[in-house]
Amino acid sequence: MAVAFALFLSLLCSLQLAYRTYAAALTTAIGANERLCFYADVDKAGEKIGFYFAVQSGGSFDIDFEVKDPNDKSLLDGQRERQGDYVLTANTVGEYSFCFENDMSTLTEKLIDFDIMVESEPRREPPAKPGQLADQTSALEESMYRLNTMLLSIKRTQKYFHTRENRGFDTVKSTQNRMFWNAVFESLAVIGMAVFQVYVLQTFFTKTGRRYKV
Repeated sequence: MAVAFALFLSLLCSLQLAYRTYAAALTTAIGANERLCFYADVDKAGEKIGFYFAVQSGGSFDIDFEVKDPNDKSLLDGQRERQGDYVLTANTVGEYSFCFENDMSTLTEKLIDFDIMVESEPRREPPAKPGQLADQTSALEESMYRLNTMLLSIKRTQKYFHTRENRGFDTVKSTQNRMFWNAVFESLAVIGMAVFQVYVLQTFFTKTGRRYKV
């Protein structure tokens, strides 16, 4: 009975954490000379904001970014960054902006994978009844926090390999296109040279002398 009640308490704790955390994982394309902004609302001062982004394809895999608070104050900014993973503390209630800018490219479109997470950190309250049940509940909570930390680490590792895979695929695709057009140009050059040589040989063996009447 005690174990079942402890599991019930851990389930409530998990639901509370899930309720207090919301995130938006998106993938978007940003054209050349384009600025694109996304927004996240913070309902309570002191909440944590997680911001992750990675350029998946396009150009040199870099982008400019800027994060501003509701008072239009710049909290984070960077130029020609390939990826970033930041955690901020929201001291002001309101709407935070996350902007990407692709001014350095005149023709290339960038594909960006990013994640915006707003999370509050609820304080762990001591159990109402001390004893063995409290010890079991505390142990379960500690296990849950350790599992959460390990899952976050696995998630970041997956994002890293996902980004490396996309960049590698984009590089291979670009190399294949260059090799294809290089082969086409070489073939046209060989054909043109052959036609030119045939034409030159024909002019060498063609009689072009004039005829005169006596």
